[in-house]
Amino acid sequence: MAGKTVTRADLAESVFRKVGLSRTESAELVETVIDEICNAIVRGEMVKLSSFATFQVRAKNERIGRNPKTGEEVPISPRRVMTFKASNVLKQRILKAHTARKSKQKPPSPVA
Repeated sequence: MAGKTVTRADLAESVFRKVGLSRTESAELVETVIDEICNAIVRGEMVKLSSFATFQVRAKNERIGRNPKTGEEVPISPRRVMTFKASNVLKQRILKAHTARKSKQKPPSPVA
């Protein structure tokens, strides 16, 4: 499933084309939005982008893990992790696109 990576430059170009700001202003706008999201997450706030997703910092307790190679049990220290939860709108769009792509594929021809 090798797809194209969407970069900040791609986002800025899209803002430039759709909104009509200059390329510089578009890049600054994208950077400002990303910085604000990052800063809110670092402060421990939940960031909800309606119809897209929710980003949240969650505390994970210490637990015992296992080295898959040796089977040795090792403690995993407590930490804070960021979670991403896709909205139902995004999930439905992904499912719809997947279904449409799957229906366009030709069924394999039978082998004699």
